[in-house]
Amino acid sequence: MTEEFDYFHDRDTGKLFDLVLQLGTELHVTDQRLHAMEALLVRHGVLGAGELDALRPAEDEQRLLDTRREAAVARLMRIITESGPAEHPLRDQWEAALEKRAGS
Repeated sequence: MTEEFDYFHDRDTGKLFDLVLQLGTELHVTDQRLHAMEALLVRHGVLGAGELDALRPAEDEQRLLDTRREAAVARLMRIITESGPAEHPLRDQWEAALEKRAGS
């Protein structure tokens, strides 16, 4: 991590801060879009107020939700496990992915 981006003088603390910022950003965007979509659906009579909160997913829908959750967790874990300087923190992981793809 270059000194310019080393606000906490501790790489692990910096990664944790990055993780929190990423989570906060994703949560905010998702929350805003969800509320907007629900409001539109209620306005147009597609859903009743509170109907979304009462939804219980079917088995196939639950599998899709679980898969999406696992992908989100993997993206967050990448932040914690990345290596390299701030200018290109995922270079090692990128090169490993390219090598794996070429070998497939």
